[in-house]
Amino acid sequence: MTSSTGSSAIDLETATFAAGCFWGVEDAFRQVRGVRDVTVGYTGGHTQNPTYYDVCGHGTGHAEAVEVEFDPKEIAYEDLLGVFWENHDPTTLNRQGPDVGTQYRSAIFTHSPKQAAAAEESKRKLEESGRLRRPVVTEITPAATFWKAEEYHQRYFEKHGISHCQI
Repeated sequence: MTSSTGSSAIDLETATFAAGCFWGVEDAFRQVRGVRDVTVGYTGGHTQNPTYYDVCGHGTGHAEAVEVEFDPKEIAYEDLLGVFWENHDPTTLNRQGPDVGTQYRSAIFTHSPKQAAAAEESKRKLEESGRLRRPVVTEITPAATFWKAEEYHQRYFEKHGISHCQI
């Protein structure tokens, strides 16, 4: 990426996470220095162009997820993994708080072998830390097509004056 003045611009990377309802996950990542943008959407399933209602119907296989664009010179992927682990319960299968269904599963969708290795290592360290009473059920899988959610879901907390998730 090069700016119109010819100087080198920022080379951004992408990370994709599913950790329950995407509104709270989006908000958590928007607070992180080095994150340039966060988009909510659906990934990990088999339906083309899914809608929110399709995904909530449990037939698409998709998870509610966030696609995070970040500057690796300001924040490491490993630090984003820390944000992911800290902002949900990775021990509940297909559930976060009152939200139940496969669309609320805990998942890391990796964009490179380097991300996959970092995700596996961070999961292993979390499991060995003794901080959790149950096993981590987070899936780690290569990123597939990410389908942007409807506009009314983007920046939902900002649009509705919500400061944090009430779970």
